[in-house]
Amino acid sequence: MSLAKINITFILPSLVAGGAERVMSLLAQNIDKTRFNTTLLIIGYEKDNAYTINGIKVVYLNKSRVLKGVPKLLSYIFKNQPDILVSCMTHVNIPVALILLMFPKIKLVTREANIKKVTALYHLSNTSWLHEQLLKISYYRTNKIICQSKDMADEMLSEYHINALKIQVINNPISDEFVIEQSSKTNKTTTYITVGRLHEEKGHARILNVLSKLSFPFQYTIIGDGEAYDSILQEVKRLRLEKNVCFLNYTKEIPKYLQQSDVFLQGSFAEGFPNALLESCAVGTPVLAFEAPGGTSEIVEHGINGFLAKDETDYLNYLNLIYNHSPFEAQKVSDSVTIKFEKNTIIKKYENVFLQLTEHIYE
Repeated sequence: MSLAKINITFILPSLVAGGAERVMSLLAQNIDKTRFNTTLLIIGYEKDNAYTINGIKVVYLNKSRVLKGVPKLLSYIFKNQPDILVSCMTHVNIPVALILLMFPKIKLVTREANIKKVTALYHLSNTSWLHEQLLKISYYRTNKIICQSKDMADEMLSEYHINALKIQVINNPISDEFVIEQSSKTNKTTTYITVGRLHEEKGHARILNVLSKLSFPFQYTIIGDGEAYDSILQEVKRLRLEKNVCFLNYTKEIPKYLQQSDVFLQGSFAEGFPNALLESCAVGTPVLAFEAPGGTSEIVEHGINGFLAKDETDYLNYLNLIYNHSPFEAQKVSDSVTIKFEKNTIIKKYENVFLQLTEHIYE
């Protein structure tokens, strides 16, 4: 006897460039269509899409903010009543969970995107008493919380006292466009790259400070946008690195830029699970990152695909070591992540969560 398909809706605030948007849209498009009827619900506008969506139904609420989309979101849930809702990002998870207090039969899966203790240092508005109470209610209503890293899961247990049975660690997958190209590097000058949102917690300033101390020529490309652009630019000028640093807005050619770079630099003070760092390894470009809470240490294998630095002095020493000795092999860098974080393996872990919640058996 065949089981009825599970109706599942993935909710995102938008499809602008970002790690959560990439992972959730990839998951929605690639989940087993013989077992799931899938809809991707976007609170924002189609014109803002940074990702192409194929093969699934997409619903746009056409609202500029999540709170403005709540009435339409409620109407969608009431009309369609999917078996499972999958939500990502706290400012979406909370209103979705509150709505689902009225729909107890619908299963809610939320995906945590950040280490909250560190993020709170940079987003003080999220530390209010009301926010904390709403967060507790949302965790109570959630049936399963997906954490991208072990550090994130540990925080859920220690800081929010979540039932351990509700928590599951599932790392992010590598999408198909990030593949190794052995002949892509033709650099005469050492080239570094960082891809990600421009924000204080991403640590661009400390990367620039280290780079200013290098004694050999280099070029550094920063891809991304965000509120810290002006302050990062001022730091570039202060350190007299204008000739060495190039800024680019988000581009769909990120795989190419990663393939052509010598080293990916990460300065973050915390990460959920750094997609760009993972993708850099996938294309064979090694990484240098600071030790930080989150999933970075689950990706970086010391001496195989990169290094983890304790402080800026350590970071500088590793940059010099990489420049002088070229200790990494592109194929080994790629192999170190493609096996562990292969797309189909990660998607199957999500499918198992959905099937278990609806008491389907995955053979």
